[in-house]
Amino acid sequence: MKRPVHFEILADDPSKMADFYKDVFEWEITTWGGGEQAYWLVTTGPDDVPGINGGIMSREFDQAVINTLEVESLDDILIKIEGAGGRKVHGPNEIPGVGMHAYCADIEGNLFGVLEPRPATE
Repeated sequence: MKRPVHFEILADDPSKMADFYKDVFEWEITTWGGGEQAYWLVTTGPDDVPGINGGIMSREFDQAVINTLEVESLDDILIKIEGAGGRKVHGPNEIPGVGMHAYCADIEGNLFGVLEPRPATE
């Protein structure tokens, strides 16, 4: 079974959106310079409490929230997604220090991400 490991909130003004979630839910939000675009990392709580962390980014897709699922093999899951009627929308792209990621759509066009983490030994 694959479980969500990350969420992304897409916003027209990510900086203001980050302030909103900091103020309302007291999330810890920091900028991350690991990519070509501005990206805010979101920590929603301590690691020993159930939940997932995420990010806030510029609105590049029409959907407001995208969940990412961790997979063992990005290549294998992309074949499986397309075989089941879904499609790859963007990527794969390397996220420095994290792994390989792609955005996909299910059979009704709902977006989700898939992430093959970088091996811990790298």
